[in-house]
Amino acid sequence: MNERTRPRRSAAALLVAAVTTGSALLLTACDPEGEDTGSTAASAPATAPTSAATTAAPAKGGKLNRTAGTKLTVSTGTSTVLMDGRAVDFGTVVRDLAWSPDGKHAAFVDGNGNLETSDPDGSHKTVVAKAPSGTTWSHPTWQVFDADEPHGAGTYLLFTADDKKNLRLMSVEAKAGAAPEALQVGDSEGAQIPETGNQWPYSNGLSGMTVYANKDDGQVYFHDVVSRTNGGAVAEGSQPALADEGALVFVRSAKGHSHVFASPADENADQQIDLTPDATVDYTEPAISHDGRTVAFRGPDGIYTVPFTGGKPEKVTDTVGLPAYR
Repeated sequence: MNERTRPRRSAAALLVAAVTTGSALLLTACDPEGEDTGSTAASAPATAPTSAATTAAPAKGGKLNRTAGTKLTVSTGTSTVLMDGRAVDFGTVVRDLAWSPDGKHAAFVDGNGNLETSDPDGSHKTVVAKAPSGTTWSHPTWQVFDADEPHGAGTYLLFTADDKKNLRLMSVEAKAGAAPEALQVGDSEGAQIPETGNQWPYSNGLSGMTVYANKDDGQVYFHDVVSRTNGGAVAEGSQPALADEGALVFVRSAKGHSHVFASPADENADQQIDLTPDATVDYTEPAISHDGRTVAFRGPDGIYTVPFTGGKPEKVTDTVGLPAYR
């Protein structure tokens, strides 16, 4: 087991304990949009060059750009991604960008609605799988396993599939032409875990720990392939994200708007911190830095960041899109 994996397993155990001991992680909340806000398939194919152009301008929006040196990226549903202070042209539409744990590979939904991976500059694109007609794929996330894991080494992508009848979580090996399969989310000590209505998976990469939201019951669940406890509700809310050490952020409705909440990965895991208590607009789609110290989220006029422990949100760019940490 490598050193990066070991602390993540400890964090996973803390989250499992919070569920199994009846910790007060449950909140009165709802999905702010009531549906997955991820990708939609485009009608025209996109051209994918072997390399991409990089400029110093923001990807989309105005002049504000304080993201350099932060490892923060913003995908805008165009071919241009704001990446650590620069605009990078991937040469194809990039939706729901997610980074591998080592930051060396990107995963996203392209302009045809298919699942692709690439290098950070948009080169060496690989079509992992093509979405069936009438089905929308969204919000991929990486899951990487070492050779000492129970099922061996492997690199996978989890994502949401919407066939207009059901929302399901899917899993696929991150290689060309792979065949996606439905992710079996299992149950926790006899509790029934819904297999449909699931969306917005977010993995912390190396521990087998993933959180996701269920549209139908408005709760956030975890899925842990390492722990014997394979699933459970941890909060009411939506759009969850995990730090490397297991700290959790998510969205819930409060005071008439969508707020961003944080929950630590320690003995205080039953606490939730409203990171946007004075919100007068909706704040959504949070991402958390790898060290768990900073939370980025989307506002109607750009991307904001705030310390995980709370504080005044700071607008770091007026590029509007999905934030992610590389």
